[in-house]
Amino acid sequence: MRTNLNALAVVRNLGILAHVDAGKTTVTERILYATGTTHRRGEVHDGTTVTDFDPQERDRGITIFAAAVSCAWDGHRINLIDTPGHVDFADEVERSLRVLDGAVAVFDAVAGVEPQSESVWRQADRHGVPRIAFVNKLDRAGADLDTAVTSIRERLHPAPLVVQLPIGAEDGFRGVVDLVRMRALVWADGADTAVEGPVPEELRAEAARRRRLLEEAVAELHAGALEEFCLVGALSSETLAAALRELTRSGEGVVVLCGSAYRNRGIEPLLDAVVSYLPSPLDVPAVQGTFDGTEQERTADPAAPFAALAFKVNATPTGRLTYVRVYSGTIGKGDAVWDAGARRTERIGRILRVQADRHTHVDRAVAGDIVAVVGLKSARAGSTLCAPGAPIVLEPPGVAEPVVSVAVEARSSTDADKLASALARLAEEDPSLVVRTDPETGQTVLSGMGELHLEVAAEKLRRAHGVEVNVGRPRVSYRETVGRGVSGLVFRHVKQDGGAGQFAHVVLDVEPLEAGFEFRSAVVGGRVPQEYVRAVEAGCRDALAEGPLGGHPVTGLRVTLTDGATHVKDSSETAFRTAGRLGLREALRACAMVLLEPVVEVTVTVPEDAVGGVLGDLAARRGRVSGSATRGGAAVVTATVPLAELFGYATRLRSRTQGRGTFTARPTGYAPAPTVTPVR
Repeated sequence: MRTNLNALAVVRNLGILAHVDAGKTTVTERILYATGTTHRRGEVHDGTTVTDFDPQERDRGITIFAAAVSCAWDGHRINLIDTPGHVDFADEVERSLRVLDGAVAVFDAVAGVEPQSESVWRQADRHGVPRIAFVNKLDRAGADLDTAVTSIRERLHPAPLVVQLPIGAEDGFRGVVDLVRMRALVWADGADTAVEGPVPEELRAEAARRRRLLEEAVAELHAGALEEFCLVGALSSETLAAALRELTRSGEGVVVLCGSAYRNRGIEPLLDAVVSYLPSPLDVPAVQGTFDGTEQERTADPAAPFAALAFKVNATPTGRLTYVRVYSGTIGKGDAVWDAGARRTERIGRILRVQADRHTHVDRAVAGDIVAVVGLKSARAGSTLCAPGAPIVLEPPGVAEPVVSVAVEARSSTDADKLASALARLAEEDPSLVVRTDPETGQTVLSGMGELHLEVAAEKLRRAHGVEVNVGRPRVSYRETVGRGVSGLVFRHVKQDGGAGQFAHVVLDVEPLEAGFEFRSAVVGGRVPQEYVRAVEAGCRDALAEGPLGGHPVTGLRVTLTDGATHVKDSSETAFRTAGRLGLREALRACAMVLLEPVVEVTVTVPEDAVGGVLGDLAARRGRVSGSATRGGAAVVTATVPLAELFGYATRLRSRTQGRGTFTARPTGYAPAPTVTPVR
């Protein structure tokens, strides 16, 4: 038993998180190279990276799908997931963070904290994932570690604990001073490993000053370190390292390292920090779950009952790969597992150790492992797999609500038969893609998280499934809300067509609410029994599916049942549910309704000489500029823009800036739409 637990202590399950183009995939490639997993350095621009193995990722030069790899460093096994940085694929990040114990957040040394790096940081906060920060691209013009750290402190609000001092600046960056051990690490041009030596004479005073600042910051946060600091006036390297480990794992502090992944500088210290500071499966709390209403937990013990969470499904033509994180117990080839969601028993065909698109067969997986299994037919992302004799349901990762839709149809009758199964497979792999049939038009509608998300899905239909499709213009998901409510609306539902009739009488008040839907009852004297009140609420929720303006979902309202009446024979829950649905529909037609459209925060980075044209274009798209700044010789403009106005913006921006402009967007909610906006 102790041997098994010792094996778990040397496992690290971590993700690489960042804004698009901050260097996540390059960091991952250099980690694989430094650990000897690969023997040549893959480059994003050459399409030779291990984790960006999908043809679309190599064509577009961005990470689209989360990819898992394993490597070894200093006697530890590191299971690493390279996550996407584009906002359209944030759901991939969400599913990955659900099963990780730690993360490395990568920041651009010039840009600092960017919009999507802020978003993924908040996602990690929600999941309680400890992080260390790596400030990348210190070799770029305008790179500044202190400025990047300031943006981390101001925008992300952790306590950044900087443990390195750069040696050289911009193109002259050649190494770092390790402030914990007070040593210098220098990488010669073309060298794969660092040369360790004393701190350069010209940096000793600055290194001593920064070491003192680090000790003071740690002492403020850690009681044990504070005690030693007060007694001795300084912290030993051992005490400092132990305190940094505890602060990282508790989330009270974030260790900050720096380097240049492209030049292979700073990767070995980063790996050392992963091993030293990020938690093993034994260091994280036991996973919580439920079954039949009772709370349960599973500890990271290979001898405990088996429990695992499926977080990714890859439906290949040759079979389904289900990626799972094993939280407790041990599973072997041929073992039976219970799918708690589907409530059926399945059998494990094979267990694979994942290396992106390559796999190695293993005989078993134990607590703390991240592996892929073959043979599961019903498991989906978010499914709990457990021992048949010890059922448990783990909390699945959240799925974001799609905001953009396109109509898809097969180009030929021969492809029409394949389209439905291909779309089903897409939705199986990516839960943030939703496929439905429009009841009014009969069109097949594919909904996703953004324009690029849907472009990638359509291209995957062509490349992976051999289905040629026509794609209509994306449509956004509008909402309707109550601008001015109504009081005392009376609705009677009476139906008599032989046999038992239906009778329900309700009086409803409808008023605006800041967000969501709220139902309450103000009925007195038992005029509407409680079971009928619940039926009225259910009927009102049914009515929220289609509003009076254009059939869009309704949100932002409070409905109060103020009075009602029943019939001794003809009243029933069905009758009152119908009355609630039809009564609220009638009430909404009497209200002053407001159409809401999704809006996004857009951050546009352009050369300073192109700012005027970009601002004019944003204004023409009904954008409201909220800020602008100059960063690294480029102008950064932040604006709130209706999502419907952003279709085709990437092409327009490139043409206005001769290909030098970029932008990112993240959803921020809904806002009232002008009356001229088409709603269907």
